[in-house]
Amino acid sequence: MHQDIDSAAQDSAAQRPRAPVNDLRSALAHLESIPGQLIETDHEVDPHAQLAGVYKRIGAGGTVARPTRLGPAMMFNNIKGYPHSRVLVGLMASRKRVGLLLDSPPRRLTQRMADAVRNAIEPVTVPREAAPCQQTVHLASDPDFDLRKLIPAPTNTTSDAGPFLCLGLVLGSDPDTGHADVTIHRLCVQGRDELSIFFAPGRHIDAFRQKAEARGQALPVSINMGLDPAIHIGACFEAPTTPLGFDELSIAGGLRGTPVELVDCVSVAQKSIARAEIVIEGEILPNVRVVEDQHTNTGHAMPEFPGYNGPANPSLPVIKVKAVTMRHGAIMQTLVGPGEEHTNLAGIPTEASIYNAVEAAMPGFVSQVYAHTAGGGKLLAILQVNKRNAFDDGRARQAAIIALGVYSELKNVILVDEDVDPFDSDDVLWAMTTRYQGDISTMLLPKVNGHVLDPSQTPEFNPALPARGVTCKTVFDCTAPFHLRGEFERAQFMEVDPRPWAPALFADQEDEDHE
Repeated sequence: MHQDIDSAAQDSAAQRPRAPVNDLRSALAHLESIPGQLIETDHEVDPHAQLAGVYKRIGAGGTVARPTRLGPAMMFNNIKGYPHSRVLVGLMASRKRVGLLLDSPPRRLTQRMADAVRNAIEPVTVPREAAPCQQTVHLASDPDFDLRKLIPAPTNTTSDAGPFLCLGLVLGSDPDTGHADVTIHRLCVQGRDELSIFFAPGRHIDAFRQKAEARGQALPVSINMGLDPAIHIGACFEAPTTPLGFDELSIAGGLRGTPVELVDCVSVAQKSIARAEIVIEGEILPNVRVVEDQHTNTGHAMPEFPGYNGPANPSLPVIKVKAVTMRHGAIMQTLVGPGEEHTNLAGIPTEASIYNAVEAAMPGFVSQVYAHTAGGGKLLAILQVNKRNAFDDGRARQAAIIALGVYSELKNVILVDEDVDPFDSDDVLWAMTTRYQGDISTMLLPKVNGHVLDPSQTPEFNPALPARGVTCKTVFDCTAPFHLRGEFERAQFMEVDPRPWAPALFADQEDEDHE
């Protein structure tokens, strides 16, 4: 997939003085000033499957079944059954748009995120009167309270287990140390005041839940929706970049140069993000489990990042909701999975984690890392390496091993030379076609932990695998051997500015080589 070239109009708008982005509304105000990045509709849409079906054709991209495309973010102002609600989708469903929202050229987002990790700023707590997220409070103790009527949680397909909160950022704390963690989890609305929550293996909040459950205690959490995109992307870093005890909200602080603001919840002993649009407060109950698709019996959960419907889980923990707080005119934010938005949320932090680790081990050797959309930002990475001598043939493969070590869910790594654009799939496949021989250019690492949502990572697919979520990891070395580099020099064309010959074609385009 080719990455779009940013237009000069967009670049100019992005550089104009503007108010700082510190929440969803300021992010949207910024996008409104840039043509083609945000559209609105007043046409009624059903949140049950129809909304996702519309956006699939507008801007979902990613591993969504074709036809799909990359396009603008979209605000739906007329939600069937919810006369006072709006739903935003696709805010981060384009690498270009993420760059605009994080003040970075798209090709430098890896480095921008890597720098934010190194310069993290811890969050701060503000008084309730300074927290817009608590402008309206709905307590679950009210007999009229019903989560299903209050929040227009969508379904992506007609076979989903139920309505899902697709961008609900869960904030929980270690019962022993008090250290906080934030993660996006699969949250299905199960009743008037109940949600199920799915934890992939190794998630920190699940470790907190297990500690509390072992004591027979509930774990208080907040679910934060409608956020500054820096918070969502910063929250998607994983160990070892963000080990247990590392607060991922500090990465958002590093991105913005100012701390994320928190506030004490109104109904549970936890904090929430002060400038969120919607916050659900609740407790993960000890020793209570629920079938994810108990109301639909579809057997499916929802579309997951590899492009397939995830299986409904037969036994998930339950969050008992205590309250919902909102801003006035609150915006419900969601994503259409498994689209480009998920790729950017998961993939850009993946890139930064790999980049920082390889840079620490071999400075200057890897110039770009791209967590490809075909892997949902998790399963496939392309590393651009800079060979300077024969020893670097081995260093390239070492860089791939570091990448696999630093991001455990990564499945395949493709190595390319510095003359290959890692963001251009045609260029990468060209390198694989002309600089790769399967029997000598492939490294296989069998029986290594991967990701349970990849349907090929099962003993049924490969009897050699001991359990679901274990995989054979592969490195595809598509770099030219250093001693043969002269045989692999690409045809060199004259560098010419084409605008005098085709001024209309290039009138709205900036230099593609902006770095």
